[in-house]
Amino acid sequence: MVTAEGGRGVSLPGESCTDCGVHVSCDRETMAAQLQEKLQAEVTKYQQVQKDISNSMSARQKLEAQLTENNIVKEELALLDVSNTVYKLIGPVLVKQDLDEAKSTVAKRLQYINGEIKRYETLLKDMEQLSEQQRTSLTKLQQEYQRAQGKGPVKA
Repeated sequence: MVTAEGGRGVSLPGESCTDCGVHVSCDRETMAAQLQEKLQAEVTKYQQVQKDISNSMSARQKLEAQLTENNIVKEELALLDVSNTVYKLIGPVLVKQDLDEAKSTVAKRLQYINGEIKRYETLLKDMEQLSEQQRTSLTKLQQEYQRAQGKGPVKA
């Protein structure tokens, strides 16, 4: 320990500081450990965003399948006239249904599905932006972490 004027100790590398009790060489390790914890938290957030994106894409694909199916039903109903009988499956039972009512139900269902698809597209766009922000944040934290460990920046 080297004592400076005024009695305050100045620590040398590997020596304990009398003011704070921390080794100068440990400072870098402490900072690296804190950055590593922060980095791990950001990685977890990023992974969750990616999982949410995947789930939303899956839900959107299901909606696309429903849209296709309902468009086929709409086309088939358009081929019928009032003399045809239309049945609706409710559980294990077929129930007679009015043609206009069936067309109306399918049209409302198509409108709902299209609205949900648009909602998911907006949601996915927002999540992609969040994902990009997370990726940028992760890159910066990785660079800080490597600097704290005394290494150069990572080349992408």
